[in-house]
Amino acid sequence: MLSLILILGGLLIMMGQHDRSEALFYCFRLEDQVPENHLLRLIDKHISFEFVREQLKDSYSETGRPSIDPELLLRILLIGYLYGITSERKLVEELRMHLAWRWFTGLGFDQEIPHHSTFSKNRHGRFHESNVFEQLFEQIVCQCVDVGLVQGKHLSVDGSFVEANAAKQSRIPREQLGEAAQVHHTVRQYLYGSGTAEPGGRTGA
Repeated sequence: MLSLILILGGLLIMMGQHDRSEALFYCFRLEDQVPENHLLRLIDKHISFEFVREQLKDSYSETGRPSIDPELLLRILLIGYLYGITSERKLVEELRMHLAWRWFTGLGFDQEIPHHSTFSKNRHGRFHESNVFEQLFEQIVCQCVDVGLVQGKHLSVDGSFVEANAAKQSRIPREQLGEAAQVHHTVRQYLYGSGTAEPGGRTGA
């Protein structure tokens, strides 16, 4: 920070001038940048993703190149669902900039973020023949509802609409909850309908 001191007509003026030069390296931990009551920190604490890999193991081949981690895929899509980002391209762009989102996904700055087309290829390719991916996503969202991290009126489970109002029942004390996600799409809409749309009506693939 530079200080500019000018004397004009006997008046002392102190005006700070910010140095915008960029450092080559920054030393900090993502863990330290996410508040304790941040929505994604609470989800990471209270929501289990352990069942994902077990239930999806039959959908993956034992040969070929390793694919994207399905838990990572679901974590990224969950961010889009909770924050109302209906474009896969936009979701990936935002993920590059948000520290809390990177922390939640476990992606460091030296790790490559999946290409936006990866999401469409998995939903319409690997999991196209079954609704297992949708079921897993619903299980995760339902966990969020149960602990009071999601509120809204448009959540659907097994095709049935259920009320998801975090203000009425919450296992997480309200004083610990910085925010609750406002859900405006059903799970199916987000995964296969409007949730895959780019601005202007194009699909995210």
